Amino acid sequence: MTSEPTHEPTPEQIRRAPKVLLHDHLDGGLRPATIVDLARETGYDALPETEPDKLGIWFREAADSGSLERYLETFSHTVGVMQTRDALVRVAAECAEDLAEDGVVYAEIRYAPEQHLEGGLTLEQVVEAVNEGFREGERRAWENGHRIRVGALLTAMRHAARALEIAELANRYRDLGVVGFDIAGAEAGFPPTRHLDAFEYLKRENNHFTIHAGEAFGLPSIWQALQWCGADRLGHGVRIIDDIEVGDDGSLTLGRLASYVRDKRIPLELCPTSNLQTGAASSYAEHPIGLLRRLHFRATVNTDNRLMSGTSMSGEFQHLVSTFHYTLDDMQWFTVNAMKSAFIPFDERLAMINDVIKPGYAELKSEWLFRNVASASAVTRDSVPESD
Repeated sequence: MTSEPTHEPTPEQIRRAPKVLLHDHLDGGLRPATIVDLARETGYDALPETEPDKLGIWFREAADSGSLERYLETFSHTVGVMQTRDALVRVAAECAEDLAEDGVVYAEIRYAPEQHLEGGLTLEQVVEAVNEGFREGERRAWENGHRIRVGALLTAMRHAARALEIAELANRYRDLGVVGFDIAGAEAGFPPTRHLDAFEYLKRENNHFTIHAGEAFGLPSIWQALQWCGADRLGHGVRIIDDIEVGDDGSLTLGRLASYVRDKRIPLELCPTSNLQTGAASSYAEHPIGLLRRLHFRATVNTDNRLMSGTSMSGEFQHLVSTFHYTLDDMQWFTVNAMKSAFIPFDERLAMINDVIKPGYAELKSEWLFRNVASASAVTRDSVPESD
């Protein structure tokens, strides 16, 4: 008997499938109701809407507006209510809960500690509050029958001048819940080479870092992130497609940079829905992830900002399944890619792959063998005559 690998997973199977998330911003994933609550508790009075449903719609519409100013405004509201210890603990705990409910078993969540100091917190207090929230969220998820492990990535803003300070902070907390470092913010005009001191420091400390590159600015930012800064992963990296030539006959030719990225197995933290919002792709069908999957780049699937994009890991995979007719085997491939690329020790990554991810997909892939059991049981029950 053979399996049926061509069957596309159902939405319910996609939700239950174990998933790994490497690129998700803490301030881009709040629950609308939580934003409203925290605004009331902290006295933040600049929300455009005060009803959670309407606020959620506002965030998605603002992110889809095509206006960079309006898109950036969305984060001013989420960061605006994340200025106290209790707020940070709550947001982090709910983040872990929401991801676990969606089938995520491992996540690396990034945030910029320097953006949460307006209420008087220190950088250390911010990190400790978020870590406390993640542990609380993991505990609640376990009580609800879900398993998730969350690591933090500390982000420095590329337009600011605190990258080395944040890198040192990430290194101090590397065994206390922080798994790596990141830089984020506008790429144009703020190349990663402005922060070489931070990256050189992290390399000397044998620590891990990813760099937002190749989302809007293109190949030069990817080249700098890799060859000047030494990034372990590329945040987005979607513009690597610009170094792949598609011939009239469908032939594919990789440029030197694209070949390097593929040959070195540099992980690409691809975020399909977010890329559509920022103009990196015009549709899911045109998104480079389809070609990058066929060419066996180390592609991973991510959410970026769940609130602004109105998305989830299940939602991202549903779009890809619907567009490219991906199967559970494809989902497993993306998920194993992500777990291989995580910033936790090798033996722990291997255990997650062999003991959690592969068994989870094997169980889902075997369900077609039992698809007629329920209907057959119902027929049997209906065919048994009632006794006197």
